[in-house]
Amino acid sequence: MLTRHFFAIAWAALVFATAAEPAFAAEEIEAKAQMCVACHGQNGVPTDPKTIPIIAGQQQSYLVKQLHDYRSGDRDNPVMTPIAKGLAQEDLRKIAAYFAAKSWPAQAGAGASASPPNGIAQCQPCHQQNFEGGPPAPRLAGLSYEYLAAVMRNFAADERTNNGDMPKFMRTLTDSERDAMARYLSAL
Repeated sequence: MLTRHFFAIAWAALVFATAAEPAFAAEEIEAKAQMCVACHGQNGVPTDPKTIPIIAGQQQSYLVKQLHDYRSGDRDNPVMTPIAKGLAQEDLRKIAAYFAAKSWPAQAGAGASASPPNGIAQCQPCHQQNFEGGPPAPRLAGLSYEYLAAVMRNFAADERTNNGDMPKFMRTLTDSERDAMARYLSAL
């Protein structure tokens, strides 16, 4: 009988510990994600979306890749690189999942222009039909015009090279074509 009570108590303790672990893990990741708040905003929506991307509701696979690239040196930024290098490898996916699970912010009065710009169809195989992203590509719809234009310009100028296809594709477009794409995508 004592053995049965011991196993019952041990089982209850194990169940309690297992149930408490996800809550603790979630709190731990939420605490680690707080370092992102200064730039990306409390809920992953930056106060300055012209220079800082929205990460709330962004594709998890894309967020993991970017954090990995900052951590490995494949992508460099004076703020992001030290943050990513300071994270444990196993936390990259957890932090990405934390922000990906948030809702993409609704835009007031948004609406794309009537006709999609030339070349935009080439973006759809990776960024998906509505430009909401999917493995491995990020959501583009609803990012700010300024941010999108800067990223496209950086790829075209080989200033951002952590994607093998984007620099080549962006170099095939004129400045005005990239500008039209950025305007179109930001209005979605």
